[in-house]
Amino acid sequence: MKIIENKKLERDTFRKLRDGISLDQRENVEKNVRLYIDSFVKEYKNIGYVAIYWPLKNEVDIRSLKKKFTLALPRCKEKKELLFYPWDEKPLTKDSEGILSPNNSSSYSLSHSQISMIFVPCLSVDKNLTRLGYGGGYFDKLRRDNDWRNVPCIGVLTSNCVSTIPLTRAEWDIPLSGFITEKEIFV
Repeated sequence: MKIIENKKLERDTFRKLRDGISLDQRENVEKNVRLYIDSFVKEYKNIGYVAIYWPLKNEVDIRSLKKKFTLALPRCKEKKELLFYPWDEKPLTKDSEGILSPNNSSSYSLSHSQISMIFVPCLSVDKNLTRLGYGGGYFDKLRRDNDWRNVPCIGVLTSNCVSTIPLTRAEWDIPLSGFITEKEIFV
């Protein structure tokens, strides 16, 4: 029970820190995400889908990437299943968690081989790349599969939410591939 209690305290702490960030900080994180993808494109030329997230309250909004890249959004299903779908021009609907996402009735979900990188929101991350999210477990469950674990999964947050001490880590927590803030690209 100690792990769950510690994570709750960490979530409360970092949620307060995140809620105090400025629009400038969030926009600068977005710029660094774009810089990272641009450098990735220069190195690898052809990339598949870039998987992002629909931002919730005070999360860094990277949806503007849609102007330049082919994006995918996640859709939460029952049993903590997370699937990615192309973000096209069709209207978005709410998934099982109430988050806007592509309506999956008209298309097949994307496979790990179609996605070049996944950007995930973080309440916090530490230098061991342990991510603190909301506790739903969707990204960890997805990445238990080795094929999905091989897709770079990069945290997005502001520098004030990077933990200077190791975060509580449960056995089901899978470290990220890196993270991006307004001050650093740690990938």
